[in-house]
Amino acid sequence: MRWARAGLMVTLLSALLPISAVAGDKRPYMYLDKNGTHWFTDRPLRKESLVYLGRYGRPTAERSCRGVNNRILRERAARHHALIQTHSTAERVDPALVKAVIAVESCFDPDAISRVGASGLMQLMPTTASELGVRNIFNPDENIRGGVQYLRKMLERFDHNTRLALAAYNAGPSAVERYRGIPPYRETRNYVRKVLAVLNDYH
Repeated sequence: MRWARAGLMVTLLSALLPISAVAGDKRPYMYLDKNGTHWFTDRPLRKESLVYLGRYGRPTAERSCRGVNNRILRERAARHHALIQTHSTAERVDPALVKAVIAVESCFDPDAISRVGASGLMQLMPTTASELGVRNIFNPDENIRGGVQYLRKMLERFDHNTRLALAAYNAGPSAVERYRGIPPYRETRNYVRKVLAVLNDYH
């Protein structure tokens, strides 16, 4: 299990609730400890010292985008163009959409880590990466392959509705199904808006 606190990744051994309780929902869980520190994890847990605060749309790796202008973004994107084309073609996903997702998720930084533990170019959560067979989440080839596969699954699940697929990529498919549309999470709504706003830049 992976935890995140203020961008720092640590590993904890804790008593977990059954994994079936979270199947299909990729939103991180947020807890508060006695010191006032917020913790995020990709699985629920039962721990008396933590107060459960709820689940939220997954934030992007903001630190990886600080100081990144359009020139730097284009240079970074060019480094991964071939891999994006290869995996997008294999999964029949629009490569421009994949690039737009990566731009918003990590600004094309393969070492990006968000404050909730999503990692790599396409900001995969550890459990999602494991389910997709991604062994090294920071390897661009593996991360893009896994991220494109997951994006394709979301597109298929929501009848190729790009807005809903993007919302599911960020907040989990069950949240989209539960609300019958984009969930009312500020993080998720902003995410969908940002990806669609830059999509034409990559066509």
